[in-house]
Amino acid sequence: QVQLVESGGGLVLPGGSLRLSCALSGSIFSDSVMAWYRQAPGKQRELVATTTPSGSTNYADSVKGRFTISRDNAKNSVHLQMNNLKPEDTAVYLCKANKVRSNFMSWGQGTQVTVYS
Repeated sequence: QVQLVESGGGLVLPGGSLRLSCALSGSIFSDSVMAWYRQAPGKQRELVATTTPSGSTNYADSVKGRFTISRDNAKNSVHLQMNNLKPEDTAVYLCKANKVRSNFMSWGQGTQVTVYS
């Protein structure tokens, strides 16, 4: 059974930083595209960043230059370093694993990030 657990959310002032982590239990991590999504109240879920098994990364335009996604295949974990946070970054951040060449995917429960001015 695959389980994803996020951590690292919290309250921060604009311009501040947070580092989110997502730990995956199970054996699919090294074969999965890992992604961070976010969902603000009343808005659709938005893809924030992805990292492939080889380490390639991709970002939403709204976070380029501020957020960095990284993965640790040895520890089955993925991180999202968020710098220069803005109030519009406020959302629940969710981790997702998508096994390549498979329909299998799994979501974490999410962690709240609040940037308040």
